Amino acid sequence: MADFERDGLARSGTVPRTGAAVDEGLRAYMIRVYNYMAAGVGITGIVAYLTYTMAVVQTSAGIELTEFGSFMFTSAFRWVVILAPLGMVFYLGSRIGSMTLSGAQTAFWVFAALMGLSLASIFMVYTQASISRVFFITAASFGALSLYGYTTKKDISGWGSFLFMGLIGIILAMIVNIFLASSALQFAISVIGVLVFAGLTAYDTQQIKEMYYVGDDRTTAGRKAIMGALRLYLDFINLFMMLLSLFGNRQ
Repeated sequence: MADFERDGLARSGTVPRTGAAVDEGLRAYMIRVYNYMAAGVGITGIVAYLTYTMAVVQTSAGIELTEFGSFMFTSAFRWVVILAPLGMVFYLGSRIGSMTLSGAQTAFWVFAALMGLSLASIFMVYTQASISRVFFITAASFGALSLYGYTTKKDISGWGSFLFMGLIGIILAMIVNIFLASSALQFAISVIGVLVFAGLTAYDTQQIKEMYYVGDDRTTAGRKAIMGALRLYLDFINLFMMLLSLFGNRQ
């Protein structure tokens, strides 16, 4: 993932950094990050649900896939749906520094929509009531964890290496479990995943806060806000999926 350096030492001599200016600017910057992130989650949810409604039809025998649903979830195209969001993450991370602000915004909205396509299948696996319940649990947990990351005076940057190792371990375990299909391993992945993404939520919030620099121009500040929103968005979605695996009611 691409990151931005504050470059404060290089510019601190030419840009005034009064406490009031930093507080007001930081508040506006963080609100912008959260607004982008919330909008991205909203787009994902809408696209996921609309895709589900077009992909299935209710019959007397139960839920059946439509032609569109078969194309999305059983044909080779499903791999495009699964891998496209990952490709967009790498694209944003590597190219955002050279993008216009409007281009970066568009790329983020496209990514959120692609994530919606890839997550549409959860409506076929879990009941809508449990999806809604877990979503609100995730939102409350995410809000508390992000607030901690924003307000704590403790430097939690040291968490980064441990959380990254935990993330790599989860990815490897998920790959292994594709072949083993072990419910016990899936449970362990979900429990550890909740802990890792809970920690990442607080960690990323503090890192995003540290990225703010009062002397940034509008484009640079906007790019930072979008990349910050992407990090928090990924934390939220992954935390939601891990909690859904633990507490969701399967259909």
